[in-house]
Amino acid sequence: MDDAAIAPFFATLRAANPEPASELEYASVFELLAAVVLSAQATDRGVNKATRRLFAIAPTPQKMLDLGLPALEDAIKSIGLYRTKAKNLLATCRILVDEQGGQVPRTREALEALPGVGRKTANVVLNVAFGESTLAVDTHVFRVANRTGLAVGQTPLEVETQLLQRVPEEFLSHAHHWLILHGRYVCLARRPRCESCAVARWCDSAPAFLASAGKT
Repeated sequence: MDDAAIAPFFATLRAANPEPASELEYASVFELLAAVVLSAQATDRGVNKATRRLFAIAPTPQKMLDLGLPALEDAIKSIGLYRTKAKNLLATCRILVDEQGGQVPRTREALEALPGVGRKTANVVLNVAFGESTLAVDTHVFRVANRTGLAVGQTPLEVETQLLQRVPEEFLSHAHHWLILHGRYVCLARRPRCESCAVARWCDSAPAFLASAGKT
């Protein structure tokens, strides 16, 4: 994707969805953090189904600690890797209570020190909860960035670095949500919907996909 195409690419996504938001359900920064930790290798829909029940009884780090491991595992057992996630989540709650006054920290270093929290999760929290211009590269963002030519890289960090360099400042705060939603509903993994894609004209791969489908 040429540099000149980037602004109209994001302007088009913004026009269609001016205020994009996470599809995870949460009512506090802690609930956001917990939901993102639980969302690894799981769908937002599946996570929301479990957290609606969980957050009703354990909406804070202390209340989640009070819940205990067996009850937490039972509450999230419908989510993949639930045993590991439950252990990490309780360990995170212990750190938040003992070292952070029950609050989610606002720095990348402190966030990434929490069990089960990697760079992607930290980026989501920093962006969504604290308004920082970070870019969380999940499987959708990675695919869309590489496929369109917006940011070509072999690893999420390579893609993130390029995106931060190429995405204009005016679009940075919402860029990862636009890319996630675009990948989730339009630029699908197996067969992208190029024929109905509003930004196909700027995509490096759209011509080939359209040609293979006989839509040129």
